[in-house]
Amino acid sequence: MESVKLCSSPLYRPKLVQREGMASVMAFCSFSRATLISQQRKGSTSVTKTLEKSSLPERKKVLVPIGLGTEEMEAVILVDVLRRAGADVVLASVESQLEVKASSGTRIIADASISDCSDEVFDLIALPGGMPGSARLRDCEILQTMTSKQAEEKRLYGGICAAPAVALNSWGLLRRKQTTCHPAFMDKLPTFWAVKSNIQVSGELTTSRGPGTAFQFALSLVEQLFGESVAAEVGGSLFMCAESADDSHPRKEEFNKVEWSVDHIPHVLIPIGNGSEGIEVVILIDVLRRANVDVVVASVEKSLQIMTSQDMKIVADKPINKAAESVYDLIILPGGIAGAERLQKSRLLKKLLKEQELAGRIYGAVRSSSEILHKQGLLKNKRVTAHPSIISKITCQIGDNAGVVIDGNLITSKGLSTATDFALAIVGKLFGHARARSVAEGLVFEYPRS
Repeated sequence: MESVKLCSSPLYRPKLVQREGMASVMAFCSFSRATLISQQRKGSTSVTKTLEKSSLPERKKVLVPIGLGTEEMEAVILVDVLRRAGADVVLASVESQLEVKASSGTRIIADASISDCSDEVFDLIALPGGMPGSARLRDCEILQTMTSKQAEEKRLYGGICAAPAVALNSWGLLRRKQTTCHPAFMDKLPTFWAVKSNIQVSGELTTSRGPGTAFQFALSLVEQLFGESVAAEVGGSLFMCAESADDSHPRKEEFNKVEWSVDHIPHVLIPIGNGSEGIEVVILIDVLRRANVDVVVASVEKSLQIMTSQDMKIVADKPINKAAESVYDLIILPGGIAGAERLQKSRLLKKLLKEQELAGRIYGAVRSSSEILHKQGLLKNKRVTAHPSIISKITCQIGDNAGVVIDGNLITSKGLSTATDFALAIVGKLFGHARARSVAEGLVFEYPRS
């Protein structure tokens, strides 16, 4: 068995990956292919011709099943990353309805019912974890039959978090396979075959530990489906770039430090629109709610249902006009170019942001949404970070070194793979480092001890 390392990034440092017969994931750098695939999905003729002339691998079919209590970070990261790689991903509900309430309350609408997928052949079946989500997957006879056939026919399958122990093990699909899972479920794995690695590849089976290892899990599956170069390019688009892990690239930087603590449960608004980055939205919701933050997700669209940048459907808690009736300790704008444009068009959201600044309350943005704050004059004399595509549009001090930058009551992030650090930085500011570290441990996300 060979031990290799994924890229060592100051933003995301994985542990050793235990694997059998699979090449290492390369240093993540370019996002050209992910961009082409995204445009191809939206029907760009010129891009389609470019792809036809290229040597891109054939499309692969992937099934990601979800049920009541599925871990939303794992499900959304799996779907998002695999679609960026060019996979044809079906998000299937094992419930009687397509709308599924995930473990931290995110409402996700599946693409299809599992019964509609029973006669399909998939190149990969990947199970997200969460409880009782993993048990709901385990108890689905259709999914059990499909996954058992997948294993028998030597096609790829896998699970993350509780799913390997609760579902795959119950179905007898871990026999003589080295397996990992969430630390809380390790005692339910066959003792001799249980390993404590973030990613474990054993033949056709791939397993992983939790929400904090979901990017690694998804990229490992991308590599197995499409090859090292594609995994490298998709990883680059997620900002999982290989850089030296030293003090010049810290997780976060803070300037003009002020206290964020409040004497009540923090009230946070996350506005979303069509084209918002699903990964960022879900990570923010999941991490903050784990820390006991009252999170309100508000749609700036006419409908509560929004379509994310990678074509996943998420249902907001309220329309923005109803959400605006309350006062928030923190307003966070998720990224996504199209999503940021939709947020920018909301006059009510602009009003809320201006009031937030004037009242000295906290506000922040991920990725491309920093431009919204810039256009409203909310970044004056502030140090920020943002997605490279909009850095040149922001006329203020730019912090290029860290993935997360805090300046007084403002917090910004580069996005995607830095979103977890961004959310944990908020938890740390509101509740202290100990609470942030506790949440990180539950995610199986590496976080500084002090």
